[in-house]
Amino acid sequence: MYSSNNTKPVFLLVLVPLVLLLSSCSERSEYGEKSDYEKLGAACIPSSGEVTPPRVSSVSPTDNSTYTSVATTAVVTFSENMETGSVTTNTNDTTCSGSFQLSSDNFTTCIKMSAAPVASDNDTIFTITPASSLSAATTFKVKITTSVTDISCNTLGSDNKSIVGFSTSPSGSGTISGSVQMDNGSPFYGVSVSDELWGSTVATTTSDSDGDFSQTSLALGRHSVTYSKSGYFDTSMGGLLETDGQTIDLETVRMLRDNCTSGTMSGKVTDAVTGDNMSGVGLWWAKGWNKDYYIDYPAFKYFGNVDSNGAWSLTKDAGFYTINTWKSGYYDEYVNVYSCGDQADQNTSMSDFLNSGEMRIILRWPKTNPVTGQDLDSHLLIPDNASSTKHVYFPSSKRTFYYATNSNTKPSASDQLSDNVTIDKDHKPLSPVAAPPGDETTTIQKVRSGIYSFSVHNLTNSDNSSITNFRQSRAKVKVFYCPVGTDCNC
Repeated sequence: MYSSNNTKPVFLLVLVPLVLLLSSCSERSEYGEKSDYEKLGAACIPSSGEVTPPRVSSVSPTDNSTYTSVATTAVVTFSENMETGSVTTNTNDTTCSGSFQLSSDNFTTCIKMSAAPVASDNDTIFTITPASSLSAATTFKVKITTSVTDISCNTLGSDNKSIVGFSTSPSGSGTISGSVQMDNGSPFYGVSVSDELWGSTVATTTSDSDGDFSQTSLALGRHSVTYSKSGYFDTSMGGLLETDGQTIDLETVRMLRDNCTSGTMSGKVTDAVTGDNMSGVGLWWAKGWNKDYYIDYPAFKYFGNVDSNGAWSLTKDAGFYTINTWKSGYYDEYVNVYSCGDQADQNTSMSDFLNSGEMRIILRWPKTNPVTGQDLDSHLLIPDNASSTKHVYFPSSKRTFYYATNSNTKPSASDQLSDNVTIDKDHKPLSPVAAPPGDETTTIQKVRSGIYSFSVHNLTNSDNSSITNFRQSRAKVKVFYCPVGTDCNC
C-alpha cells in the first residue's frame, strides 16, 4: 500500500498527485501504418511465398481495464490483412460460436452480438458490438480462435484469449478536477471546461481565479475534458473514473494562443532506471493530451522509431499531442507534448517490467517557458526493515541512504543503507542550477506493510515560502506496482 500523506516537513515539500499504473499484458505490433499493406481481396489465396502467420497486435478493452457497461465494444487488431469471412461472431444466441468471442463465464457461454464484425483499416481491425448493454460490475474476456486467416490463408498459431479480462464499471460517481494556465504559466480565469462521457456532454464549468475547476457527481467511465477560450486553441484530455467516490486530478493544461504556427516537436527517450538513451523504441502520436493507445487506438498513428541516441522528432500543426512510446520488456509510456513553432526537449523515460512485489515511483517535470520547475527532488518515507519510519532521498551520486525523519543533516558514512529501496536516477544539476526537463526514479524491491509517503522538494526555490513556481511546474508522479504473485513480465 502507499500513501501520499507527508508528516512535519522541515523544508518546502509539496505533494504531487500519484497515478497508479497496473501492468497490462498486451502485445503491440512492430508494424507501422496498416494502410501500408495492399488489400488483395476478401477471400484468402494460398501463397507459397507468404507463410507468416497473422498475430493479434492488440485487443480492446485490454486486460485489467474498466469500461462503462453502456457503450462497450470489443476490438481486435491483427498484424496483417485478414480474410473478412473468417472473422465471425455469434449473433443468434449465447453459444460460443464464431472466431471472435466475448464471454463473462470463461467461454461456457458467449455474449450475443448485434451484427457481424465490422472490418476497418484495410481489414486489419475488427469491431463487435453486444446486442444489449453489458452487465455492470462484471468481468469479460475476449477470445480470437485459430479459425481466423489472413489473405494468404495463414492461421493463428494458437487461440488468443484474455488473461484477466476487462471489467465493466460498478454503479457510482466520481469527481474530475484540474487546473489551466495561460501560455506564460499564470492561472487562467474563465476557461470553459466541458466533460464528455462516451461522446455525450455531461457537465460544463469554468475555471476560477486560480485557474482551477472541479466537476462532481460524474458517472463512472472514460471521460474527455475539453478546454476552450477565445483566442486560444481548444485542447482535450482523457480521464477514467473507475470506482465510486474516486477523484481524478488531471495534469495542468497550459493553453496555446491561436496565432501559434506549426513546428517540429522533438525529445529523447531514456531508461528510467539507468538514465541511458534507449534504442528500438516505437513511436505513435495522437491529437490531444492523456490519450491511451489501448483505449483510444483509432486516434494513434505510427511514425517511426527513436534513433540510436533515443531521439525523436515530429512536425505537426500547432496544438496538443500525446506521444506513445513502446518497446518489448518495458511498460508503455506517454508524454504530453505541444507544437507552437519548434519545441525541443519534450522528453520521457521508460520503466522496464517489475518483478513480483516491486513498486517503482517516477517523478517527471517538463520544460516550460518561462521555466517554473528547475530542480525537483524525490523524498520517500518508508517503513523499511526497522521499527520506525525512515526517510530516503538522494544526497550524492549513486549512494542511497535512509535515516530518521527528524534529521536535518546529510547522511554520513555511518548511516545504514536501505535493504529494499533505491533511488536509481537523480536529476543531475547543471551549472549554475539544474535545467528542466527532469525525471527521478525510486524503486522499492519489496513492498512491506506500512505507510509509504512520497513528496517532492522544490530545491531551487527551497528558501521561498511561496509554492507558485511548483504549482505551475506541471510536475507529475507515476507509480508502477506489480502485486505479489503476479507475473508482470509481459
